[in-house]
Amino acid sequence: MAASAAILFLGAPAVILLLGRHVELARRLGTIVLCYAAGMLLGLSGLLPESTDTIRDSVTEASLGLALPLLLFSVDMQAWRHVAGRAMASMLLAITAVVFVATVLFYSFQSTGASDSEHLAGMAVGMYTGGIANLGAIKLALEIPDARYLLFATVDTFVGALYLMFVLTLAPRIFGRFLQPFPDQYRVNGTVADDTDTYSDLLHRGSWFAMLIALVAAGACVGLAVAIAPLLKFSSPQIMVIVLLTSLGLLASFIPVIRNNKAAPKMGMYLIYVFSFCVAASMDLNALAGMDLSILAFVVAATFGSLSLHALLCRLFRIDVDTFIITSVAALMSPAFVPMVARNLGNPAILMSGMATGILGFAIGNYLGISVALLLASGG
Repeated sequence: MAASAAILFLGAPAVILLLGRHVELARRLGTIVLCYAAGMLLGLSGLLPESTDTIRDSVTEASLGLALPLLLFSVDMQAWRHVAGRAMASMLLAITAVVFVATVLFYSFQSTGASDSEHLAGMAVGMYTGGIANLGAIKLALEIPDARYLLFATVDTFVGALYLMFVLTLAPRIFGRFLQPFPDQYRVNGTVADDTDTYSDLLHRGSWFAMLIALVAAGACVGLAVAIAPLLKFSSPQIMVIVLLTSLGLLASFIPVIRNNKAAPKMGMYLIYVFSFCVAASMDLNALAGMDLSILAFVVAATFGSLSLHALLCRLFRIDVDTFIITSVAALMSPAFVPMVARNLGNPAILMSGMATGILGFAIGNYLGISVALLLASGG
């Protein structure tokens, strides 16, 4: 039973990726959405016996622990100096907006008697600076209950879909009315490639050695983080493990053979899919009935409140509309959505800016999310 459960948890995202390759609707919905949906259906179906809970929890923690350094290995710290100054400024404004709005929402919710509002603020800051990997990391670091994390992630999936539809349709025209246009002298010819990677190349024998190197390096980061964390008395071991994993992943990115490993980021993202499926599969009807639906208001306000404040700050600092939109997407949705939006805007020149600032947001999202939550909790 244990082996079958492990295969199910590890293999389900592969089936979903295959579905996305052949079914247009599945490709439109996206892998993350389908992993949550499939996991929730499995959890709510009651088909999983309680004896699989331990396996599921182990796969959940291991998948995220390995995913963090794998995703960070590809970061080219030296290349960041080539990113346009306005893109970095816009990302800083986006992060400032998210932190400010999350803090305001924390005090608003706390005044109504809501408990553990710092969890929501921390998850919002982490999620809206770097994406789903940061959200999962902060969940483990702050020991946020599965039910609360899953509701936040599920609500964000639907709110995020509305945000993305807005960005792809109305946002360029609306924000283009009061933000300056992208400078013509910086535009380049060409097209933005479609981000429809099926991960099938990881099955080729030529990728196996790169995968082994990436796994060994990620495993070393996990081992070091777990060993060192109890020795650091700055905070709880859970928090320090996440901080150490982020730091070690960034440090390893300075090693060329690791940074240039093409298999590492794909493996990392696949493990994020595994993590998403496992957490969703932990849900049951009793947990759903007891969830606090006020989280919906928090997520909507955090998403569109930070978007609006970011736009106002960009007008103040004279950031152009294309740079504003691409850095907003990089922060609120993650770098995975950058190619799609850059292609929609017809501006290949902003692709590198969006990817680089998105990686920056991912790199600092864990630090920010955890720090904001702990500061608010201590001051609240």
